[in-house]
Amino acid sequence: MSSDIEFECGNSLYQSILDRYIAGEDVPFTEVQKVWRKNGQPACGSSGFVEQFFPLVRALNQKLPPGKRLRVLAPDPAVDWDRIQGIEDLMKLHYDRESSIASVLEKEVLSKRRKALMLFGTFHLMHGARDAVDLIEKEYPNVTFILSDLGTFDTDLPSLSNSKFANWPTPALARTKGTWLGAMDLSYFLPPPTRIDQDCNVHHEFPRTLQKPMEELVDAFLYLGPQDLRLREKIPADIPLDTTYQKQLRKGEP
Repeated sequence: MSSDIEFECGNSLYQSILDRYIAGEDVPFTEVQKVWRKNGQPACGSSGFVEQFFPLVRALNQKLPPGKRLRVLAPDPAVDWDRIQGIEDLMKLHYDRESSIASVLEKEVLSKRRKALMLFGTFHLMHGARDAVDLIEKEYPNVTFILSDLGTFDTDLPSLSNSKFANWPTPALARTKGTWLGAMDLSYFLPPPTRIDQDCNVHHEFPRTLQKPMEELVDAFLYLGPQDLRLREKIPADIPLDTTYQKQLRKGEP
């Protein structure tokens, strides 16, 4: 049975183009770029990782038999961003990413009794957090296993010898249920957002739906080593030098 990958950077309006490209058909790269460059998330269009991800899956499929090939699902709402000319057009949109992510997974995967790897930012994939996973689990309980990277630990290289992770292999997978990691709350891993209330008081806290032990939000952590040793992606030169795409961004269009 084929495997599905639901990938955050993708406009479902162009799913048919994406299917043809991933399957190995002769599709101009400028056409398939619409999938991630016209999806309402400018960061996707500036990412070298995203630019390389789709060709990589396409290349893998060419080495696999038909029954084993991968399909990539674009989860964002099907919006023709070429028709969005300003804020008034944006205000007319009912742009609900979480519902769209859940809907694509239900239609293309769960209703067909298939399985999928979901590649998203963690805030889309937490149990009981009013996100895409929460919507999915209302109809399909206990079908997800959420794996998050391990936050902001080990960011001071001189002190690594005293770290709780000093003897951990890299990479390492750690369950959250019943562990000291799972007992921590989200603020140990990520800085809380800043919010100003109606009385101009400043609050540094997560929404109440996220104020829980991590074991209630995610199932496991992936430890990839000290963060100071991780590589940071640079924007490939061809993206900022693409004058047509940069012109679109300056107009406020994805």
